[in-house]
Amino acid sequence: MSTITNKIDFALVISVKNANPNGDPLNGNRPRNTYENYGEISDVCIKRKIRNRLMQEGKSIFVQSDDNKLDEFQSLSDRFNAKVGKIKDKKEIYNLVCSEWLDVRAFGQVFAFKGSEKEGVSIGVRGPVSIQPAFSVDPISITSTQITKSVNSEPGDKKGSDTMGMKHRVDFAIYTTFGSINVELANKTGFSDDDKEAIKYALRTLFRNDTSSARPEGSMEVVRLVWWEHNNAVGQYPSAKVHRTFKVVPKTDTPSSIDDYNISIEPLDSLSVEVIDGE
Repeated sequence: MSTITNKIDFALVISVKNANPNGDPLNGNRPRNTYENYGEISDVCIKRKIRNRLMQEGKSIFVQSDDNKLDEFQSLSDRFNAKVGKIKDKKEIYNLVCSEWLDVRAFGQVFAFKGSEKEGVSIGVRGPVSIQPAFSVDPISITSTQITKSVNSEPGDKKGSDTMGMKHRVDFAIYTTFGSINVELANKTGFSDDDKEAIKYALRTLFRNDTSSARPEGSMEVVRLVWWEHNNAVGQYPSAKVHRTFKVVPKTDTPSSIDDYNISIEPLDSLSVEVIDGE
C-alpha cells in the first residue's frame, strides 16, 4: 500500500438536536461548554467515535473501549503483549504496532507499560491525523430534566425507587471541527492512501451505530465534510488559512435546523476542495 503524498485538511459540520453530544463528568455530565457558553465536543470524544466506526468496518484498532471491544483482552498492555511477544528491539516494535493497528498509525500512541528495567517498554508514535475539538457556531441552550428510578438497584438499597436524578441535553446546535493529515508523519507510520479513505469514510458516517440514551437515533448527524487536498507534501497554504476559508453563519437569530445556516468556502488558488454530504 502506498503512503499519501499530499497534505490533507478537512472540516466537519455536525448537527445536534435534543442530545448530549459529550457530557462533562466533572459537571454532572452536562454537555460540555466554554465560559462563553459555546458547546464543545472534545477531540478525544471524536477520535473515540472514529475508532468505533473503523472497528465496525473491520479495521484493526488498538484502543478499544471496554463496552465496545472485539477481542478478549482486558487491557491495552494485554493487547500489546499478545502481539509484540518477546520482541525487544524498539524499531521493530514501532514498525509492528504501526502495521498492525490503524488507529496507531493514524493518531499515534504512547506505549509505556511497566516491567523490569530490561523488560519494560516506552515507545512513542506520533500520528499524522490531528483533530481539533468541535465547537458550536452559536451559544447553546441546555435543558436539564429530573428523572426517577422505578426500582431499587440492590436489595435493601437505602435509596428508594423514586430517587431523583438529572438528564441533560442540547436543544439544537451546529458544531464544527477541523483536522489535517501530515505527510511526513504518515511516511513514518506507514499511513496509506487506503487508511486515508477509511478515515474519510469514518468522518462522514461518524454517528452510524452510535446511539445511546443520551444520543437517540437521529439526534446527531454529520451534515457536511469538507476535504481539501494540497498538491504537495507540505501544502500550498498553512492549515489555519485553509480552515479560515470555511464559514458557517446563521441566517436568523434563532436557528432551529441546518437550513437556517449559510455554509460557504472561499476558494484558494490551486487548492482542491471536495464537499461531501454526511450519511
